[in-house]
Amino acid sequence: MNIPRATGENRPDHVETHFARVTADPLADAFPGRMGAHARGGAVPVPDAERPALWARLSETPRTGPSVAYVHVPFCENHCLFCGFYQNPWRREAGAPYVDAVLAQLAAGAETAAQQGHPLRAVYLGGGTPTALAARDLVRLVEGLRRHLPLAPDCEITLEGRIVSFGLEKARAAFEAGVNRMSLGVQTFDDGVRRRMGRKSTRAETLRFLEGLVALDRGAVVIDLIYGLPGQDRATFRADVRTAAALGLDGLDLYSLKAIPGTPLLMAQDKGKLRPAAPTELGHYFADGAEEMDRAGWEAISTTHWRHGTRERSIYNFEVKAGAQCLAFGAGAGGNLHGHGYRLTPDLGAYRAGAGQSGAGLVAGLMRPAPLAPVHNAIKAGMERGRLAFGPADRALAACGVAAGFEEVAAPLLAQWQRAGLLATRAGAADLTLAGRFWQVAMTARLIAWTDARAIHSTTEEIQA
Repeated sequence: MNIPRATGENRPDHVETHFARVTADPLADAFPGRMGAHARGGAVPVPDAERPALWARLSETPRTGPSVAYVHVPFCENHCLFCGFYQNPWRREAGAPYVDAVLAQLAAGAETAAQQGHPLRAVYLGGGTPTALAARDLVRLVEGLRRHLPLAPDCEITLEGRIVSFGLEKARAAFEAGVNRMSLGVQTFDDGVRRRMGRKSTRAETLRFLEGLVALDRGAVVIDLIYGLPGQDRATFRADVRTAAALGLDGLDLYSLKAIPGTPLLMAQDKGKLRPAAPTELGHYFADGAEEMDRAGWEAISTTHWRHGTRERSIYNFEVKAGAQCLAFGAGAGGNLHGHGYRLTPDLGAYRAGAGQSGAGLVAGLMRPAPLAPVHNAIKAGMERGRLAFGPADRALAACGVAAGFEEVAAPLLAQWQRAGLLATRAGAADLTLAGRFWQVAMTARLIAWTDARAIHSTTEEIQA
């Protein structure tokens, strides 16, 4: 394993970016910002000239271990103010040709070792707005996935979407084609906040559709709520959570509003036209939501996701964060093959032109894995669940050629976070507190950076000795 020498901000004594503030209110100000959990951590881009040969080797190598697939439908009927994923405006006539292209990509790769073989635990149809597709195209797409991919018998097949232009007949058709999980971005039930955010359906329409979808009883129904939206106060958010908890849903995500560069919301915020909740208030919104979910008897299965009953599994969301192999289909889709991250071209014309050819032509970017990628995956998997067991990280460090155990590497940082009220350590594990669950993303990124620096430092000392 080629582990680079620690320098500059990667040195383990550069603690100010890793340690939390020790304050009376860790929910409010444990960290100065919400640092992303997808730091590169040593992953490097593959030069364009090397991409075809490497992609050919990856495609010809059989998959092992947890595997999923992602299908991207990059169209939206409108650009919601908070969304950073908008790519293409929806046009009805674009649906069928796009599905044709995805089916061509599936068929072209059907005989490759990467696409065939080891069963897929989950498939996620995301976007964009997959539910904008006509019912017949949704059915064709799902049937094509079932035909060309080695799905496990209990494979979770998620259809993501919006209530506008969906409808119960289309939902019924999707269920009959094989979808067994629906994930809908509700964000809020409050009519005033919904209008401000560019949501098209009303509270009454949203509730009526969700009640009908639950009544079909054909699969898990999951929704997202966002807290910190402009015009939303804590009482409004609590009411949203109580409403969701009473609908008979199977799963619920509670997400913090993120200031994403280039989004209409951030531009309006910079101009003073909209004012979201202050960053120091967001942790208390999260605590309110967690309290309401606990009061309603829901089970937290990650730091942001709750379930009611046994139908909801959230397999895809967990596995991709834990480093599972992920086959990608559709313009702009991202995947992970044998530890190499990749992204398909987001250009619709280029995607349609090359979808029927199996090869590197669709791959717009390819990344070599970080030296300690297995360690990163073990950390992310545990932190996502809110309980970090040291054993998997120990084994990953050993596999990467690092003699030190994870507890030895991470002990100073975990001890400081315990003093800051973010976690509680016990034999062989660390459990996140409520504040730690809120700051999990920021903590995960810092723990990965800290572990890289300490592992690099200890390995360098061993080599010098």
